[in-house]
Amino acid sequence: MSRNAIHGWLLLLPALALLALFTHWPIFGTIWDSFHGTAKRGKPAPFVGLENYQVMLADEVFWKSLWNNLWFALGTIPASIVLALVMALWVNSAMRGRTWLRMAFFTPTVLPMIAVANIWLFFFTPQYGLLEQFTSLFGVAGRNWLGSESTALGCMMVVAVWKEAGFFMIFYLAALQSIPPSLAEAAAVEGAPRGWYLRRIVLPLLMPTTLFVMVNAVINAFRMVDHIVVMTRGGPNNATSLLLFHIYQVGFSFWDTGYAAALTVVLLVILAAVAIGQFVFLDRKVHYQ
Repeated sequence: MSRNAIHGWLLLLPALALLALFTHWPIFGTIWDSFHGTAKRGKPAPFVGLENYQVMLADEVFWKSLWNNLWFALGTIPASIVLALVMALWVNSAMRGRTWLRMAFFTPTVLPMIAVANIWLFFFTPQYGLLEQFTSLFGVAGRNWLGSESTALGCMMVVAVWKEAGFFMIFYLAALQSIPPSLAEAAAVEGAPRGWYLRRIVLPLLMPTTLFVMVNAVINAFRMVDHIVVMTRGGPNNATSLLLFHIYQVGFSFWDTGYAAALTVVLLVILAAVAIGQFVFLDRKVHYQ
């Protein structure tokens, strides 16, 4: 091994050590724990094999949480990505006050999730909330938005999109500013419509950013738990229980660490499969030439 290679590996060693300690080791530890029961006082956790996964197959709350999470992902991922792209195109144009507009779009991202949840609780409060005050102007009957099974999950989707769209906008804005202005000038000289330039030039060049944003959006959709705890605690009747919230309840409310580890393994497999699928199927569109 050459001296430069040794020097390079030494530079990578601190990052590799932290990655192995705080990412790879916990993953292997979680997989191992998923084959064990919960440790009792003074006794180690017994080996139970696939029992935790068999319990999972019969767990109605798990299937309800998984189904909720799929709907949550389908509702938030496209909406947040499209909204982020629209906001980035808007604030990237030559307009007065765009700095303030960028700050307004990005502000929800820097707010703590607990603070965001409490803000939206004020919006959804029955009778006194801002949403109720607005709908009452049009004669719409009041309702408990977070207390109804038909609307609670939709309210959670709105909060997630509001929180994440500004974060994704920053990546799109950086990508838009890296596109050479000469491409727009050449399209204008050729008489290409603005929509054609956006569809045929801008969007393909943004595909690497879109792939990055999609991977992060999927991860965020399956790791959302903060505002669920504050706003609904999974209710009503598990209508807003997502996979990570169910893991949190099993692990820290019921203290069934073995079953919680098995649920975590399933969540990791889902995220890994979706991420690999995104890289495989979007590879040709990402490497646009």
